[in-house]
Amino acid sequence: MTYCLGIITRYGLVMAADSRTNAGVDYVSTAQKLFDLSQPGERVLLVCTAGNLSMTQSVLTLMQRDRKAEVTGNLNELTTMYDIANYFGEKTRQVLDKHQKWLKKDNISVNCSFLIGGQLRGEVPEMYMVYSQGNILRTTRETPYLQIGEIKYGKPILDRTIHYEDTSLDVAAKCALLSLDSTMKSNISVGPPITMAMYKTDTFEVGYRLKLERGDPYLLRLRKSWETSLRQAFKKLPDLSWDNSEDLDPENYLVMTDILP
Repeated sequence: MTYCLGIITRYGLVMAADSRTNAGVDYVSTAQKLFDLSQPGERVLLVCTAGNLSMTQSVLTLMQRDRKAEVTGNLNELTTMYDIANYFGEKTRQVLDKHQKWLKKDNISVNCSFLIGGQLRGEVPEMYMVYSQGNILRTTRETPYLQIGEIKYGKPILDRTIHYEDTSLDVAAKCALLSLDSTMKSNISVGPPITMAMYKTDTFEVGYRLKLERGDPYLLRLRKSWETSLRQAFKKLPDLSWDNSEDLDPENYLVMTDILP
């Protein structure tokens, strides 16, 4: 499994990914899952991948081949992020149609997904998710982030922290790392190195990149600070008010009143 996420605000976008891949508990390795396909000065395009590694690699290889051969309609010729997202969808279906029959014979999952974020000259920054079936989903102001892979552990911090209008990119980057760290804490199929990129609106160049290995001092400090803050906040929570006062005749909510004998 894997975990990747992208956050977009009015200031730009942040994308991050883990690097762990596994085919069972006895075969764990690392693989790149965040890619920079930008053309500095003209367009910024960041891509995260999740799911079947052979599928995502095949999709990216086909795209690179078309770009190199200058095939009509290749990635460099597309003029909107919407068109790029749909292009990813088309290539995903192409690879899926070729391989899924044979993979399913051995009960191998063919699921794969992509996060695509960036900005083209004359357009505003956008972010999309591409599903295995080739359909796409775009971020909104109300939900300015997307996730792929093992998403459930890292979602709460995003819901509580990220706001399109007023979240700075530095805050978004820290939130992305905490989201990844929370996932690594609870799921062994997600792990370092963590790669992250940050893009500022209208600069048309990825100005910030980061790779954090296991045991990285900043990652350890971030985790320790977050855990300490959580414990302190937990201690300040109001106590529960139990329905067991001597002055009351509390209803027993646990009696099996709705079950027939």
